[in-house]
Amino acid sequence: MQTIKWLGMAAALSVGLAACSSGSQGGGTTGGVKGKTISFVPGVSGDSFYITMQCGIQAEAAKNGLKVDMQAPQQFDASLQTPIVDGVIARKPAGMLIAPTDAKAMVPPLLRAKQAGIKVGLVDTTLATGGIAESSVATDNTAGGAAAADALAKLIGQKGKVLVIAFKAGASTSDDRQHGFEQEIKKYPGIKYLGAQINDNSPAKAASIISATMSANPDLAGVFATNQFAAEGASTGLRNAGRQSAVKMVGFDAGPVQMQQLKRGDVQALVAQQPYQIGVDAVDQLVASLTGGKPNAKIGTTTTTITQDDLSTAASRQAAYKTSC
Repeated sequence: MQTIKWLGMAAALSVGLAACSSGSQGGGTTGGVKGKTISFVPGVSGDSFYITMQCGIQAEAAKNGLKVDMQAPQQFDASLQTPIVDGVIARKPAGMLIAPTDAKAMVPPLLRAKQAGIKVGLVDTTLATGGIAESSVATDNTAGGAAAADALAKLIGQKGKVLVIAFKAGASTSDDRQHGFEQEIKKYPGIKYLGAQINDNSPAKAASIISATMSANPDLAGVFATNQFAAEGASTGLRNAGRQSAVKMVGFDAGPVQMQQLKRGDVQALVAQQPYQIGVDAVDQLVASLTGGKPNAKIGTTTTTITQDDLSTAASRQAAYKTSC
C-alpha cells in the first residue's frame, strides 16, 4: 500500500482561513464581488483534470456570490488560447483564472488583460514573467515528478532503462514533472535514463515514441508518462508490442481513462493531483484580491501516488477526477 500524502490540505485550510479574514467569506457576504463574473480559461477542453478544477471553482464562486463563465481551447496550444483570452478582455469580467498553455507565449495576452483592469489568477501552469498574476495555485509538479521516479524505481527493482514521455515543451507543468523525475532518478545507480521525448499531447505520437524506443531498446524496463494523453498512447504502444506486463509504467493524473488503465494493469501506478482544491484555492485568492485583501502569491498542492493495491481505499477514490460537476 502506498502512503497517501495530504499535507497540502493543511496549507489549503490555512489559505482558506486567510482569504476569509480578508473578506472572501462565502454566502454572498463578500463586499464588492456579489453578482460579478470571473472567467475560467483551462488549458484544453474535455480534460477531466480541468473539469474537476472547474467544479471547485464553481462551488467556491457560488459561496461568494460570483458568476463563472468558461471557455477552453480544443488543443493545449497558445495560438488557440490567445484569442479566447482576447475575448475575455472584451467582456471585461472582474477576474480571470487561467492555465497558460505556454509560459512565454501567453505573457503578452495576459499582460493585456492586466492592463485592462482584470485580476488574473494562474491555475495549474505558470508564466515565465512575474508581476502579471495576483496568485498562482498549482501542484508542486517537481515533487510530483520525483514521486513518479520513486514509484517507477520501486516497480522495476531499481534497475533497467527508463524513458519519459513529456506532453508539451514550454508548458511549465510538463517541464517541471520531467525535471523532478530526472533529478530523483539519479538517486538510483542501477537505472539508466534514456531521456525525454515530447508527444505534443498526441496519444498516437506517444505510441510511436514507444514503438521506436522498443526497437532501439528491447530491454526497456519502465516509462513515466507525464499526462493523460502520454499515458494513453504509451500503453497502446506497449500493448501493440505485447510488452505491457514486462515494461512498467507510471502515469500522471487520475482521470477515468487513467483509473481504467490502472485497473487493467496497463499502468502500475498513478500520480494524482488535487484539481478541485486548486480551483477552490484559486477563487479564494482572486476574491481576496478583488476585496482589497492580500492574496498568497503562490500556493503549491501535493500529489497522491495510487497503485492497484490502493484502489479500494477512500483516499484513492477521492483522488479520482470528475467528468462532470
